[in-house]
Amino acid sequence: MRFPNSIQLYFMLSSSMALGQATHPLTYPQARKTDQVDTYHGTQVADPYRWLEDDRSTETADWVKAENKVTFDYLAQIPYRKQFQDRLEKIYNYPKYSSPSRKGDWFYFSKNDGLQNQAVLYRQKGLDASAKPELVIDPNKLSADGTTRLGAFSLSKDGKYAVVGLSKGGSDWQEYQIMDLATKTYLPDKIEWVKVSGAAWQGDGFYYSRYPKPEGSALAAKNENHQVFFHKLNTSQSADRLVYEDPKNPQRFHIVSTTDDERFALLTVSDRGQGKDGNSLFFMDVKAVEKTFSPVVAEVSNFSYNVIDNDGERLLILTNEKAPNSKVVAFDTKKKTFSPLIAEQPEPIAENSVSAAGGKLFVEYSKDVTSKIDVFDYMGKRESEVQLPAVGTAGGFGGEKDDKFVFYTFTSFTFPPTIYRYDIATRKSTVFRAPEVDFKPADYETKQVFYTSKDGTKVPMFLTYRKGLKLDGTNPTLLYGYGGFNISLPPSFSPFRIPFLEQGGVYAQANLRGGSEYGEKWHEQGMKLKKQNVFDDFIAAAEYLIAQKYTSPAKLAIQGGSNGGLLVGAVMNQRPELFRVAIPQVGVMDMLRFHKFTIGWNWIADYGSSDNAEEFKALYAYSPIQNIKPGINYPATLITTADHDDRVVPAHSFKYAATLQEVYKGSNPVLIRIDTNSGHGASNTKKNIETAADIYSFILWNMGVASLKEMASK
Repeated sequence: MRFPNSIQLYFMLSSSMALGQATHPLTYPQARKTDQVDTYHGTQVADPYRWLEDDRSTETADWVKAENKVTFDYLAQIPYRKQFQDRLEKIYNYPKYSSPSRKGDWFYFSKNDGLQNQAVLYRQKGLDASAKPELVIDPNKLSADGTTRLGAFSLSKDGKYAVVGLSKGGSDWQEYQIMDLATKTYLPDKIEWVKVSGAAWQGDGFYYSRYPKPEGSALAAKNENHQVFFHKLNTSQSADRLVYEDPKNPQRFHIVSTTDDERFALLTVSDRGQGKDGNSLFFMDVKAVEKTFSPVVAEVSNFSYNVIDNDGERLLILTNEKAPNSKVVAFDTKKKTFSPLIAEQPEPIAENSVSAAGGKLFVEYSKDVTSKIDVFDYMGKRESEVQLPAVGTAGGFGGEKDDKFVFYTFTSFTFPPTIYRYDIATRKSTVFRAPEVDFKPADYETKQVFYTSKDGTKVPMFLTYRKGLKLDGTNPTLLYGYGGFNISLPPSFSPFRIPFLEQGGVYAQANLRGGSEYGEKWHEQGMKLKKQNVFDDFIAAAEYLIAQKYTSPAKLAIQGGSNGGLLVGAVMNQRPELFRVAIPQVGVMDMLRFHKFTIGWNWIADYGSSDNAEEFKALYAYSPIQNIKPGINYPATLITTADHDDRVVPAHSFKYAATLQEVYKGSNPVLIRIDTNSGHGASNTKKNIETAADIYSFILWNMGVASLKEMASK
């Protein structure tokens, strides 16, 4: 349904150019400074706010409370903050479904009615109109504030049991329980301290990975000695059999999965803490006399090997060994030999995007950051291409070997996620379920542009805006980026962007180096000593938007989360004059100490480490905290983090905010918004909407937008 055209911005600019500048100077909480100094390879580096790393101290808690008061008092003065939140709630309030997955006679799927804090898991027999959904798990009933989420649901081969993983308050820690699907009651088994793990069934139990109970803060303590256990049903965790550990290499990940027929257990080992970007791979055949892991690839390197499925004694493996765009090979577990299956193509295979179902392999290629899906048989013969409804992103296609059809989801910037059913025999797609969202896609357009970065590299960027946009440099524009960890930013829909677009905003998404958009070579150009390329790409994106008159520095905001938060912090240090507003979210802001917390050492493979002299030099040159300088007119800044973020611990944002508030003497606000009982992302729908409303309100207010026209009802 359409939101009326009457919603438009009218701009009333104050003489100071930004009404977001407080009518009276902001007074920030006084943060105690210490004389903490560390020496890195002969260079002394001060760290006066080290005490903010202690998330259990009363002093840190008092500082957080005081900072939040300043921030929320400021946000409360923005006259249309509530108006924005109401519109976000309205546009977000539509049923959202996951694609169904089949196990025996049952189809499992999740559904959020609209504004539920967590999606609810259902199942039903059959897909016709008479099939009645049956409730399986409603996470909304597991905590008073709706912040307990379903992190894992892994069905046994026969569908009689499921491993249920629950996470509380946004933490990455999970607790596993086992549900009897006949009665939908839980067995007495409980498994604690699970992290970076699956639940891989084999017979009467399953493999999982965990850490020893942390010493000190469960949300900040360094996680080491990742162990694999096998849990047998109806036993206590203390009786679990230790399958694998490597105490001599405490910063390795060890994860066991099983093939769908449960014949093979597959052990994947990675060593990112030592800067290696790939993994080793081992298999154990339950039909073998000796039940031990044998190597497919014995040593960890910078090449990745991911098992897609088995075809009898063959393992079908996706790898980038000698193939930066990736390929599929077969490994004979008896002969211990490799053979080619699907050759490397000019377009890269999207990261880990090969699915198996119905005896076919569905391979997603990334063609200029959009999806192209080819279908192959298990001998590597290409059979067809899935005809997608438009240019955008498709995902799914997985299922059982005897499936006759599969489901996939298609989306783009103004194309809400729509579930399609693909018939394997006829090769036809039909709409299975389409959402009804309160906006009119035909009013907007998306185009892809290619701009030139500092070193001459052509970088793609998507631009989405209302049709009829005038290129006069006055459009409020939000530039978003990530650029790291081999992660791509393909076209996708977010209802949270719609109110910004409705009001004349331009949404720009830059596909920076460091991601997987053009394969491993694109990733490598944004890693370690080449990380500055990522920042140069983002800066060049801003310069392009300004030069082409989509916007101007007075109307340009930048946003990114996690590694993208680092991106925002780095570029606003390097080119602050380009941006009016900066939104660094849950960012990695102290590049000299990130590996000291939880699984931060895992990022050494992408960033390098301050323990290495050459890598320290590169990190020190761009680390956001260490490069805040006096005399710079920083953009209006809203930092966001959360108290239960145990991936990028909030200490990064705490120290960054304290430093920026101390050093910056200009009139632009420097605020930090610290969510409670939330994690690396919002832990429920309510928090997600509130955060988005605050961010967009802050952006527009600091661009000089005095008011929104009244938002009429439908």
